[in-house]
Amino acid sequence: MTPPPDDAAAPSDVDPAVSPPGLGPAVPPSGLDPAGTPLDAALTEGPLDVVGRIRAASNATFLARLVDVSVVYKPVAGEKPLWDFPDGTLAGREVAAYLVSEVFGGGVVPRTWLRDGPLGPGMVQLWQDVDAAQSPVDVVPTDEVPPDGVRTVLEGVDEDDRPVSVVHEDSPALRRMAVLDAVVNNADRKGGHVLPLADGRRLGVDHGVTFHVEPKLRTVLWGWLGEPFADDELAGVERVRAGLDGDLAHRLRGLLAPDEVAALAERCDRLLRTARFPAPEGDMPAVPWPLF
Repeated sequence: MTPPPDDAAAPSDVDPAVSPPGLGPAVPPSGLDPAGTPLDAALTEGPLDVVGRIRAASNATFLARLVDVSVVYKPVAGEKPLWDFPDGTLAGREVAAYLVSEVFGGGVVPRTWLRDGPLGPGMVQLWQDVDAAQSPVDVVPTDEVPPDGVRTVLEGVDEDDRPVSVVHEDSPALRRMAVLDAVVNNADRKGGHVLPLADGRRLGVDHGVTFHVEPKLRTVLWGWLGEPFADDELAGVERVRAGLDGDLAHRLRGLLAPDEVAALAERCDRLLRTARFPAPEGDMPAVPWPLF
């Protein structure tokens, strides 16, 4: 994520009259984050100081300071209603995606937890400094698409009727993200939700519209459609499925509805049977819009 603009808004831009629904405990018990990792009490109980608003986000999203670290804070009160997701559940879905990512492996989703804040309970996620020189997802002139190292997802024309292509890098890190998106049924994997880090890691953010019971996978990472999973990718899905018969299911309680957890298990079973990157399903577009 890049820092917010200089004109970042004050938290008063969020309507304080919106009453957030209950999400269960806003602070994880026993000094642990949702995945059971030790979490300093200051991160769960210390003052959360809002620095500015990130205006590019569709829901109220703030850059904040928590002790000596920067975090992203998304209060439930700032979530916009959606026609296909229950109100007030996006923060919980973000935390659920982090939980599943931790079991899946590879550190795809930054550390995420629920806690109280100046605008009420919400999701808090560790801020990530991105390498602006890297573009894991990009739009390039079609005649300039590299012969190796990328996958083409879409082709079209720009405002001057010149052929362009939407491409993403062909890397193990993005493959793992694409598999995780299939597991959590991510309806919003935009190019801007893929964060390139200077050390080569790729992190995924903005998982508020995940875990729907109906097929909702919308992503710009379709480059491996129909190809078999690698052994480590398949093993990650197996770990998630096994966790749904044990500790993971317990940790998802209160974040997802029971039928959503059941649908998650069914998706894992289907992915394990096919052992391949899935194809688009349903009547919705296969890619989110805008793409970035």
